[in-house]
This record gives sequence, C-alpha cells and structure tokens, in this order.
Amino acid sequence: MDSLPKVIATSVIRSVQQGESHGGIYLIDLESEVVEHVVDWNDAAINWEGRGMDRGLRGIAFHDAHIYVAASDEIFVYDQQFNIVKSYKNQYLKHCHEIHINGHHLYITSTGFDSILVFNLTRKIFETGYVIRTPPNRNGLLLQSFDPEQAGGPPAGDSLHFNFASTTERGLAVSGLALPFLLEISKEGLSMGPPVPAGSHNTQHYRSGILTNDTASNRIAWLDLEGSLLKSVTVPEFDPDKLLMNNIPLDHARQSFARGMCITDSGLLIGGSSPSTVSVYDLDHEKTIKSINLTMDIRNSIHGLEIWPY
Repeated sequence: MDSLPKVIATSVIRSVQQGESHGGIYLIDLESEVVEHVVDWNDAAINWEGRGMDRGLRGIAFHDAHIYVAASDEIFVYDQQFNIVKSYKNQYLKHCHEIHINGHHLYITSTGFDSILVFNLTRKIFETGYVIRTPPNRNGLLLQSFDPEQAGGPPAGDSLHFNFASTTERGLAVSGLALPFLLEISKEGLSMGPPVPAGSHNTQHYRSGILTNDTASNRIAWLDLEGSLLKSVTVPEFDPDKLLMNNIPLDHARQSFARGMCITDSGLLIGGSSPSTVSVYDLDHEKTIKSINLTMDIRNSIHGLEIWPY
C-alpha cells in the first residue's frame, strides 16, 4: 500500500467558556502519526451565544499556494506558515460550514442565510448568492439568486442547515442537515437529487452513487442513487470512562459525531469524528486502517478535513 498522506484538519470545541481555546488547525501526518497544532483559535470577540455556531474554524480549501479557512462569518486566507494574509467578510455570510474551490470560484455554505455564496477569487468580490427556502403558504423549495455585494438580499434564517456544496458536471450539489435528499443547482434551475440519510454531513456524488457522513448512524455510507446502502464503515467509539468532559449534554457534544471527509488518490477515505479523531478507511473492504486521536475531550470535534497539498 502507498504511504498515507498528510492532512489538514480544523476543529470546533463546543460548550467551552470564553478565554478557553475553542478549536484550531492541525497538520496530521497519517503515516508517521506526527500531529502539529498550527493554529489555536481563541478570539475574545466571538459571539458565545448558542451552542457551536460562532466557535471554531470550519471548511478548508486551497488556491494559488494559499489556504482558505472559514470561520462563522469570515473567510481567512493563510500562507503556508499559517500567517493570516487576507480575510473576507460579507453581510450574507453567517454560520458558515464547508467551503469548496473550483477554478477561480470559492463556494461557501452560508448556513445562517440558507444560502450558497460564490466568491470570485480573481476579482476578489462576492459575485453571486443562491438562497433556497420554502415559499410562504406553498410546498416545495424555491431557488433565488441575489447580489451579495448589494442590499436587498435574503433575511437571516436557517431552515435547511446547509453544510456542504460541491461542483458537478451539471452545476452545484448542495446538502443540508434538514434535507432528505441532495439538491442540484444547474442552468435549468433547482432539482431534487438522490435521497440522503437524515442528519448527514459532507454528502457528495461518489462513483455511481453518493458518499456521506451518516452522522446520525455513526458511520460513513456509500449509497446508490436510490438510497440503498452499498458499503459502510463505522467511525471510532471510545470507552465512555476514558472520555473527558463526558457530562456535557448530548445536544451540545457527543462522541462518534462523523464530520469531515476527503479521499486519497488510491481511493482510501479519510474521515473525522469526535472527540477529535482522524481515521483512514478502506471502504471497499469496509474496514478501518488507522485512527489518530487528538484529544479525548468530548467537546472537541473535527470539522474541516482535506489532504495537505504543499
């Protein structure tokens, strides 16, 4: 088997107090198991209301030798030594989750506006926004575009809890915690894609089906386009007596919460879970190859996860 890659991961720490670390960025060499905590995200200006909303760092993407990392309402650009060189904010960016770059466009899940924002990396502007909501007194979902650089866009609101968007040959595939299917945005408009387990993260097209962190079932699942299970692997579960802060209510933090995913060139899956653990899976043979645990603190959960390209 080829040697395992280095990955970059972000974490969110739920139910912490102001003044404590609430996440950061890690470089993890999956072959040597060396872990570097390269950014400790501790900002007194963070909004501490709610659960995990404004805490920690989230999605990760790469462009032009830089690392793009999402916080709740700001996109930070780091150099390869993890110095912040730029950042971008927008009035319609709130409770961001995952981000995705294709060509010269950055796609951002703005969960707090039921929207996907498109940032032009060449022009350095928020170029387009897509909001998807159920219209008043109607069934179904409505797609509307708006200009994120102007007033008059959608009001804040989180009804679908978008958490992942990726480009496809047709356009954009969008998943949300409250959506039982993938949504497809194309030139033809909005359409319903394959079914998705409730409460999933990182759902995306994969081979002839879809791949998802089936978070509610503590597993990564490969499903066909009808929603039938093809293959799955279970994320790590630890002895409860060895967990730290295990008295936190389950709606604030729990173990085996699966989120964060990337795929190696050889087809291995790399997935994140809580307490912050990064695992390598052979999905074809439904087995775990290796798991690296960063902490046993139940509040600390992997969020973004990508293969380190530099």
